Amino acid sequence: MSRIGKKPVELPSGVSATISGQTVEIKGPKATHRFTATDDVTITLDDNVIRVTPRGKSKRALQQWGMSRTMVANMVQGVTDGFKKELEITGVGYRAQVQGNILKLNLGYSHEVNFEVPKGVTVTCPKQTEIVIEGDDSQLVGQVAANIREWRAPEPYKGKGIRHKGEYIFRKEGKKK
Repeated sequence: MSRIGKKPVELPSGVSATISGQTVEIKGPKATHRFTATDDVTITLDDNVIRVTPRGKSKRALQQWGMSRTMVANMVQGVTDGFKKELEITGVGYRAQVQGNILKLNLGYSHEVNFEVPKGVTVTCPKQTEIVIEGDDSQLVGQVAANIREWRAPEPYKGKGIRHKGEYIFRKEGKKK
């Protein structure tokens, strides 16, 4: 039994949902999202509560049960509050700034890295060493954060690079004399 799949998804005030077949459409104050579930699960709507149940006991049905419920819950959170990822830049001379739709990163390369921000996501830099990524799609916000972090992942000796806020980097000891 899926502990996540068993939990119902409650719709807050101002959010409406429509279910047609295997497609769920969530409308809220920030956006509208649509998700099509596989045929392994059944999605029902009763009194502002969405429930996901598996069809059968197959391994695939049980896998899709928890995943489908999480997708619906993420859509509800996205249309009401949105998602936010914060990145920190550590290193001498490493900095970031936003100009229009482009995030400019100085990361110790011989050139400046220009990262084009996709639609549906807003990127801000409150400080030169902080990047805040916000949007209403959990997957897109996480993917943009991963793509930015990929340019200079934190290294274990000095800890230089781009890390998630609060992320612990295991530090290694350098060469011994």
